Parts: sequence; structure tokens; C-alpha cells
Amino acid sequence: MTTEDTAAREPTAHRTGWQPYHTLWAMLLGGWLFSYADRTITGPVVTWLIENDHGMLGSASHPHALGGLIGSLFFAGYMLTQFPGGYLGDRFGHRTMLAVSLVWAGVATLASGVVSGLIAFVVLRVLTGLGEGVFYSNDRSLIAQRTPPEKTSLGMGVAITGLSIGLTIATISTPYLIDWGAQVFGHEDAWRMPFLVLGGATLAFGWVTTVYLRRIGGPLKATGSTLRLLGISAVLCAAVMAVYLIADGAGMPSWGVAVLECVLAFVLIGAIFARRGSRLGSISRNRNVLLLSFAFIAVMWNLWFFSFWSVSIVADAAHSSFQNAALVATFNAGAGILGFPVGGRLSDLAKDREWGRRPLLIAFTVVQGVLVLVFAAYLQAQEKPSLLVMSVLLFVTSLFFNALQPMAHALLNDVVDASERGAAFGLFNLVGEIGAVISPALSGTLFDHYGSWTSAVYIDGALMLTSAVLYVLVREPMARS
Repeated sequence: MTTEDTAAREPTAHRTGWQPYHTLWAMLLGGWLFSYADRTITGPVVTWLIENDHGMLGSASHPHALGGLIGSLFFAGYMLTQFPGGYLGDRFGHRTMLAVSLVWAGVATLASGVVSGLIAFVVLRVLTGLGEGVFYSNDRSLIAQRTPPEKTSLGMGVAITGLSIGLTIATISTPYLIDWGAQVFGHEDAWRMPFLVLGGATLAFGWVTTVYLRRIGGPLKATGSTLRLLGISAVLCAAVMAVYLIADGAGMPSWGVAVLECVLAFVLIGAIFARRGSRLGSISRNRNVLLLSFAFIAVMWNLWFFSFWSVSIVADAAHSSFQNAALVATFNAGAGILGFPVGGRLSDLAKDREWGRRPLLIAFTVVQGVLVLVFAAYLQAQEKPSLLVMSVLLFVTSLFFNALQPMAHALLNDVVDASERGAAFGLFNLVGEIGAVISPALSGTLFDHYGSWTSAVYIDGALMLTSAVLYVLVREPMARS
């Protein structure tokens, strides 16, 4: 760990009012907001392209499968820089990697709205994912470093609330940004506007964040870290696109391409395991880290199944307009604004009272999984589901889902040494993102095959209940951090 990123964490029992770590939480919340808005717009834009029979997707024989594959390829890139991002953060400083990630995301999202052609668009989405992939592990690590131990889970929950705010903003605004784009660019190029607006906003916020991060810890090692990340990303982007082009040329289904992309992640994981004598190897041999990581596959599957396809799920089930479906889908996204900080606070209270974080994490995961199955059963039983009922089910389900995430993050923080946090969170999200890679493509393929989203929702609920079983096997240290 770099000494420049290390900050003493003072006891807060007698300190009140706004503290420096509160400002850090707020800035990182903004980082989550913009990075998630950038990635979320792809789903609604893909839905619009399909509904409007746009040349990029509408002419495809299986448009939902192809649209889902675009989302999956983004997460292939996002997944593959999880562990390198944590490792680079431990080496160059977590502040540096956070600044690089946000600026990178802004530039790549802007470029996504400028290019023409499916292949160029996919390449830019993969590059966006590669840059955004380094944010997560460094965000979690910096909060753990600069937040009092008794408020760590709360801080992680508050910061990641930006995820839900970004999801909500992107889901609501995309239809209106596309309408604006039609007025400015014409109907054929209307889809470009969301990428241009949100990419520009991300780039501006990235500059503000860079100034703030310099102020709290001194100069950033941006040149060396950016060059290393560029080198890694060039190799990984080439690998992702090679798998896509070869598999697609061979006629492989979209979900099969997504699975092959995950093989790249397993190769990387295998390389980590091979270094058994190093600090990286100790992380890969940590039983608790592995259990939490594989359990999180279901969490990322659920997150990006609903985040990518929620507008299409609502529109197809209720036969509603694109705008109305987007508004209902925001109940899934917006629940995190409440769920993330509440889940973080409950986790800290459970730890303080020596109940442990794990029992609460298991309970919330089971409830969420059952609610997803209820939602699937409702879609199956109703020929035209009520928008109101779907809104309530999406909100309550997402409330439990978002609350459990900071619980898992804080539990992971508890089971590793401080010097290994970046690498541990990188490995954790690397494995977890397997769910995000496969989910959009496989779910879109299932829709094209069955003509409904019901089977995909059932699979999602079953995976969440399976993850609860893995959490049961985790051995939680009961002593306070």
C-alpha cells in the first residue's frame, strides 16, 4: 500500500458534525453515479434500437440476444480489470486509480456516441468497461483507509448509493435524451445523445474529483498508472474482441460468446493462483474471500439482469410505452438510494453488538431471492400485469438487494489484512462480474426463444438463494476491526 494514501482513522465517539471522511463519501458517491449512468444507458438505448428497427440491431434475427451480448462484452472488459485495478491501486495509490478511472470513463463514453458501426461501438463499450473496472476495488479500499472502523460499512453503503442514483438518472433520462437527439441529429442518430451528454458530464466530474483527490493526499502518480492501465487494457480489449469475432463468425449463440469471455477471467484467476508464494497468492487461497467472491456472482447477475433489461421486461409484460416502462423500471433502480445506506448502517450495528454481519447478510439474501421468485410467478400468472404491482415488487425486492451489498463488502473487508484490501476487492469483483457478463446475453437469448422474460427471472431468483448457501459457509471474525 502506498503511504500517501494512508490516513489515520480517529475514534469518532465524541466527534459530531461534518467530517473529512463524509466529503470523501460524497465524492465517491458522485463517482459511482456517473460511472453507473454511463454503463446503464446501454440497456435503454439497445431497447430503443430494437423497438425502432434501427439498422444497428433491428435487422438482426435475434435482436435481444445481440443487444444483451453488447452489455455482456462491456462487462467482460469491466471484469478483466478488477484485479489489475486493485493491484495497481495498491502500487500507485487508490486515489490515482479513482481519478484515472473517471476521466477514462468520460472520454470512452463520449467516443461511444461519436462512432458509427456495430463493431466500433462494441470496442468502445469494452474500453469503457476496462477503464471503469478499476474504480470498484480502489473505492472500497480508500473508504476503509480513511473512515473510522465503526463506520466503514455505512461509508461503503453511502458511497455506493451513487450506483442507484446513476441507474435512476440514466433510466429516466435516456428516453428524453433520445427525443432531444432526434431533434438535433435526426431520428437515425438520436441514440447518440445519451452517450454525449453523460460522457461529457462524467469527464467534467472526473476533473473535479482529480482536484479533490490531489488536495487530500498530494500529487497523483497518474502518468505511470495510466500507461500501465493502457498497456493492460490494450491486451485485454484485443482478447475480448478476438473471442467475440471468432465465436460470432463460427455461429456461436450470444450466451455462448459470453461464457467464452468468462474463460478469459478464469485464465486470469488461474494465473493468480499460480503465484502461491506471493501476496496475491495468499488472497487467492483465502477461503472466506473465495466464498464471498463466488456468492457475489449471483448479486452481479441480478444487478445487471434487471439494470440492463428492466425497461424491456416492463414494456413487454404490460405492453406499455417506452417512456412508461422506463418510469416503472426506476423503482428497481431507485430503491438503492434507501437500501445501500440502511444496509450499511444495519451491518455496522450488528457488528458492534457482536451479532456479526453474516447472519444479516444471509437473511437479506434469502428474502430478496424469494421476492424475485414471487415477481416471476406474478409475471407468469398475469396476462397483462399491473404497472402498480410491478412497481411495488421491483421496489421492495431491490430494497433488500441493495441493502445486502454493503454488508458483503464490509464482511470482505473484515476477513483480509489492510495491506491486501485492493487485491481482495479486485478478485472479489473479478469473480462476481462473471454474473454480469453472462446475464444480459443469456437472458436476451431466453427471451428470443420463449417470447417472455419469466424463465430468466426464475433463474435469477434461484441464483440468489444459492448465494445465501455460500454465505453460510463463511467464517466471520467476531472481533471488531
